[in-house]
Amino acid sequence: MLNYLLVPLYVRLFVPAEYGVVTDLYAMVAFLNIVFTYGMETAYFRNVQDRGEKVYQTAFWSLLFSSLLFTGLLLLFAQPIATGLRYPNHPEYVRWFALILGLDALAVMPFARLRQLQKALQFAGVKLLNIGLNIGLNLFFLLLCPWLIENNFFTPLTDLVYRPDVGVGYIFLSNLLANGVTLLWLLPHFPRSFAGFDGSIWRSMFVYSLPLVFAGMAGMVNETIDRVLLKYLLPLSREEALHEVGVYGAVYKLAMLMSIFTQTFRTAAEPFFFQQAKNPDATRIYAQTMHVFVLAGGTIFLGVTLFMDVAKHFVSEAYFSGLHVVPILLLANLFLGMYYNQSVWYKLADKTRWGMYLSFFGAAITLLGNWLLIPVIGYTGSAYTTLACYFMMMGASYWLGQKYYPVPYNLKRIGRYLALAVLFFWLEGWLQAYLATPAMWVLRVLLIFVYALQGLITEKLFKSVTS
Repeated sequence: MLNYLLVPLYVRLFVPAEYGVVTDLYAMVAFLNIVFTYGMETAYFRNVQDRGEKVYQTAFWSLLFSSLLFTGLLLLFAQPIATGLRYPNHPEYVRWFALILGLDALAVMPFARLRQLQKALQFAGVKLLNIGLNIGLNLFFLLLCPWLIENNFFTPLTDLVYRPDVGVGYIFLSNLLANGVTLLWLLPHFPRSFAGFDGSIWRSMFVYSLPLVFAGMAGMVNETIDRVLLKYLLPLSREEALHEVGVYGAVYKLAMLMSIFTQTFRTAAEPFFFQQAKNPDATRIYAQTMHVFVLAGGTIFLGVTLFMDVAKHFVSEAYFSGLHVVPILLLANLFLGMYYNQSVWYKLADKTRWGMYLSFFGAAITLLGNWLLIPVIGYTGSAYTTLACYFMMMGASYWLGQKYYPVPYNLKRIGRYLALAVLFFWLEGWLQAYLATPAMWVLRVLLIFVYALQGLITEKLFKSVTS
């Protein structure tokens, strides 16, 4: 959430076309992150219970050597890559992101180890260090340095570290520097010797994780390719297209509240699901986890959509034209979270290839939908495509999961939570024409309270919450 609060700063310092560069590049880097880590984190969680410490050391050394290789290739071919991405005058962007990706990959296994050992305070502490540094460096480069120059203070400092023409590049540099310092804090978790690397363990982990790489790449198509394709498929000039990318990227951040919730859930849930696998009551636990997840997601959906007149000030007025897609994207990300929740079945059944097939299925929907709709209705088409993709992936995953690893989800309960959230959203929109502003505020709070309360009572969580 703290990192998320940088978005209002960005959208007020940079026009949509400039912010479009940030949206575009981070979308592309998301694909490379899959390549750099190639599923080793999940393979570690799957194997560490049975094979012990050597699993960690094997995964770490594998990521170290591959990161050096991939980072070196990106640095070597930075200029042609920048030209291909339509940033021929900024090969430094490619170099910075090559280093960001390499440092990120090296941090994956230490963070995974902290999660597996349930050292939540250490995990959170290092993550907060990274976030704090990133925010501090952004404020230093984007606000403090320009102010110092304008007021002619500390000129030797600003001459040394600041160049106004770098612009949005300071967002990337801040990320790079924060990652570098974070990795230093993780050094105690690095293996001391290469002797812990085990070739047989590595081969079994790689075979397990390889389908997850393809699944991750296809999944990233679903999550980010719309922001990449907009630049190429909109019938506009490059600057006008980047303007639209910037608007879509900014309003997408409002829907990212759901995504942040989903990612937070995944961070804790993946090792938890593996630890519960041998519990005879595991499937019931997985089912109730899904029910509560949907309830919480529906509450977030209502919180953002019912108070959109407040939430919209998270971005500046130049981006308001895209607010109509926020409810669509919130619902889409809720379906994505439900899909992630269901994905436990193919990981525990050692059928990770089905994760790959499902992601390919979603990627096909995403590519086709964006190709057909972007030229006609722009990023609104991207939003509807995202919703359709995640809904259909969720449905297909449920059908397959019931065949290979049945979990007793209560579909009526889940459907009621989803339907009530959409109904309350529609009801609030319809009543806006009839109620004054103070009454609307009371109504919104009441709708969210009723929604959450009925879910807590249904899940028999009310007593534990009140106590």
